[in-house]
Amino acid sequence: MTNASPAPTGASDPLFDALESTAASAGIRAMFALLAERLAAQQRWHALFDARLLEARATLGLPLTGELVIEPEATPATPASPAPLASPGSEVDARSLAACREVGWPLVEEGQVAAGWMYLRAAVTPAEMAERLAGLVARLPAQEMGAADNPAEETAQEIIHVALWEGVDPALGLSLLLARNGTCNAITAYEQAVSRLPARRQEPAARLLVNHLYSEIRANLAHDLASRGRLATAENGTGIAGLLDAAGGLTDDGSIHVDVSHLQSVLRLARVCTDRETLQQAWELARYGCRLPPEVVYPGEPPFENVAEASRHFFGAQLGHDVPQAVAYFRKAAVLAKVEEAGTLPSDTLMLLLWRLGRPQEALHAALQRPHAEGMPSAPQAIGMLPSLVELASAAGDFQALRTACRQHGDTTTFAATLVAEQRAASKRVI
Repeated sequence: MTNASPAPTGASDPLFDALESTAASAGIRAMFALLAERLAAQQRWHALFDARLLEARATLGLPLTGELVIEPEATPATPASPAPLASPGSEVDARSLAACREVGWPLVEEGQVAAGWMYLRAAVTPAEMAERLAGLVARLPAQEMGAADNPAEETAQEIIHVALWEGVDPALGLSLLLARNGTCNAITAYEQAVSRLPARRQEPAARLLVNHLYSEIRANLAHDLASRGRLATAENGTGIAGLLDAAGGLTDDGSIHVDVSHLQSVLRLARVCTDRETLQQAWELARYGCRLPPEVVYPGEPPFENVAEASRHFFGAQLGHDVPQAVAYFRKAAVLAKVEEAGTLPSDTLMLLLWRLGRPQEALHAALQRPHAEGMPSAPQAIGMLPSLVELASAAGDFQALRTACRQHGDTTTFAATLVAEQRAASKRVI
């Protein structure tokens, strides 16, 4: 990564004389233009930012130092008056944001990602920053990665911090962390930094972990079966499900090819995913988990007490496998669950599955049957995985059932929302 040139020191620096003469001959604006040009050439980005803020104050006639207190200007009294010019406060804000971008992007390109983000977080969107970080990762020299005390690795660690822990691009940060620290640390980081984000923002990071663990198990399983002569050469490129089928299921085989806690954690995180490829991989991971010896697995929370079996039903149904059995499995779990022990997750899981299966009427019914629990919402609720009641009613074309429930529970706000939604749906039909 490029290092900034050291700042010239002492009275020998000709810039001082140039600034003085330019201010006298061409004015303050020209002097600031010269200062900005020289600071950028020297890659003195922090100094350039300060200079830009000073320039804004100076050219707008504001105090050069101290806190800015800008009184709002009076609004023109008559409608015929021309629109007022931008206030000094808004102009200072605009120039400050421009200065943030002017110095932040070069810092990022030099590999000083944390310093760049310090300026850019208020001036650019996370998507813009994520795009730049992806380009920076592509240019990092792979041969230096992982080694201590080298600029490339320092840059990589800063990218991990900004992308993952600052939430700019969790999947990008997680991919770098996974390559350096392995699956265990990546799962822990996901739990701490990603799991509370909205589901749509979690999905790329969850997809990454599913794919990583799938590749790990598939490789380990193929190698094990080949070493024991249970795998033909032609079958060596198949997926986990194909390998299991080729080996007879391995249901009576105690071999383990992965840290079981990693498998169960990834199956849980994968529930946010909706793309078919990830659902397929998660279903095959669940199938692998179903053949593990009971003594090595850990119980999950209802309705995923048996993590592998429940996950096989959950992911498989979304792929079209044994749909009636899967729905019956989660319907039974929802009916039998004790809300004081299991919360609403069993009911929420049934509703989510029915929604993803394209059965909104049944999903709405499940939602209206959902027990009312005090305390923390379930994970699907908290991260926005579940459709709203109004969304369910709209998709089902049944607002009356929801309105009846609203009357029973005194929910006037949702009741009003159904009236709006129904009118909008009616206007679309007329058009």
